[in-house]
Amino acid sequence: MRKALLLAFLCVAMSVWAQDKQALRDSLSKAADELAYYPDSTDLRLKKAAWNMELEQWEYALDEYSRILSRHPECLAALFYRAYANERLRRYNFARLDYENLLTFVPGNFEALLGLALLNQKDHHYTEAMDQINQLVQQHPDSALAYAARAGIEEERQQLELAVYDYGEAIRRAPNDPTFIVARASLLARLGRKGEALEDVERAVRLGVPRGGLLKTVRTKK
Repeated sequence: MRKALLLAFLCVAMSVWAQDKQALRDSLSKAADELAYYPDSTDLRLKKAAWNMELEQWEYALDEYSRILSRHPECLAALFYRAYANERLRRYNFARLDYENLLTFVPGNFEALLGLALLNQKDHHYTEAMDQINQLVQQHPDSALAYAARAGIEEERQQLELAVYDYGEAIRRAPNDPTFIVARASLLARLGRKGEALEDVERAVRLGVPRGGLLKTVRTKK
């Protein structure tokens, strides 16, 4: 299910990307021109780095954020996005360090803690990942995303019943977000609970998700 949703998202994203790519390059060029006149401007460097990120120019973005942090080590935006750029470049230890440094400035920061937990899961630091995602849920008990993120980690570990529960908690907090409903439907189908899965399918359809692909996935899921 997640693969099918990702492919559907990518189809839409690539269409938008084709239309906006030149506009992004134009914005990047403008930011670079302005930096030639104001090389010490943190705001301009953040803007340029943001365009680099949009264009998936991770190395260029990394360089910009590093320049900013060499002058302003407390710049939270630069720390967070450099961590993301490092992660995309598979520089996991550097990404982890950036997230951890951000958390020293803002303990319990939702985005940094979530990023660190997901990074540790990806980098096979499983104990740390679960400790951090549990901390996130404890500190943000009203966050649907926190529960959904924990469900995603549990799903990767084949803890499917736990994942179903956590997606349920996410749905309770964000009942109109079909993403969580579709994810739970997929898990229920894998567990052989087809009736419950189909109920989630109907609920997702009422929220605007096309029925065909969902039904096919649920009926063939093993």
